[in-house]
This record gives sequence, structure tokens and C-alpha cells, in this order.
Amino acid sequence: MGVRERKAREKQDRERRIVDCARDIAENDGWPAVTTRRLANEIEYSPPVLYSHFPDGRDGIVSAVALLGFRDFTHIMRQVLDEAGDADLKKFISAYLDFATQNPATYEAMFSMQLGVRFAHESTPPELRDAFAVLVSAVGGEQTRNAETKAELFWSALHGISVLTHGQRLSPDKRRARVDTLAELFGSAK
Repeated sequence: MGVRERKAREKQDRERRIVDCARDIAENDGWPAVTTRRLANEIEYSPPVLYSHFPDGRDGIVSAVALLGFRDFTHIMRQVLDEAGDADLKKFISAYLDFATQNPATYEAMFSMQLGVRFAHESTPPELRDAFAVLVSAVGGEQTRNAETKAELFWSALHGISVLTHGQRLSPDKRRARVDTLAELFGSAK
């Protein structure tokens, strides 16, 4: 391996450490605790090193956490679809809600915080496109009428349930009924 390749690998490793550290801090202490100073202290780099990797500072780091979250989300949800098939939308819905519950700060970065990327646009990154494609697949795929609109409505319902659950606005003992009803609504319309 040449010097150029080694330096590129070291840069990728530093970026990954920064993003992983930011994600860990956010999951444990919330996004307000993620500051460039704290990140620099935690990973033992100076703030200028962080800015050399993320010129937008914290906003760029949040976007990187969100993109990593989308990759993880897509991987998990594809596995659920492969295992359950399109016959069991309830498993997909439960997996989505579990992802949001188990990764609240990452989920917040993905779906609630301002990102430096656009959704539903020609410049949308592949991580976001792949995540949306999984939602489209869950509700019947491209062969169904208005597949993307149906996926947007499905996603909206899942997101609403996730946010309201996180905010303790929904009764925890009715989760199963919500999953069953949502599956019935979107499964029957394929």
C-alpha cells in the first residue's frame, strides 16, 4: 500500500471515529451534548481536525450520522422484508418502530433535524433513496398504483407513531393494536 492509499484510509478512519463518537454521545446524552469541543476531547483530536473533515462543523457531522443511520435502517429493513416477505407487514412495522425506539438520536437526525441533503430530489443521496425504496417495497413495490404516494403515507404514519411514542403521547399497551391496524390499512390496499 502506498502513502496516498494509507493517508486516504486514515482519513476515512478518522471520519468514522468522529461520526461514531457523535452518534454515541447523541444516543446517550442527546444532540445538545454533541459539540465540536466535546467531540475533539473524546476522540483526542483538535477542533481544526474535525473541521478539516466536516467543514460545516456540527451540521455536517449530524448529516453524516443521519446518512449512516439510513444505511443501517435500510440494511435492517431489507432483512425483515427478505425474512418475512411481503406477506407480513406487521413485522416490518414493528422493526421500523423498534429502530426508532432503539436509536432515538439517530432517528431524530434522520427524520427531524435539518440536514444538508434534500429528500425527493434529483440530488438526494443514495442512502435516502435506498431507504425510501424499502418503504415502497413494504407496501407492494413499484407495481402497485401510486406506489410512491402510498409509501409516503405509510412512512408518515410510521414516523408519527414513532415520534408520538417517543414523546410518551401514545399508550404503550396499545402498540400491538396500532401495528395490526396499520398493517391492515396498508396491506389490504396492495
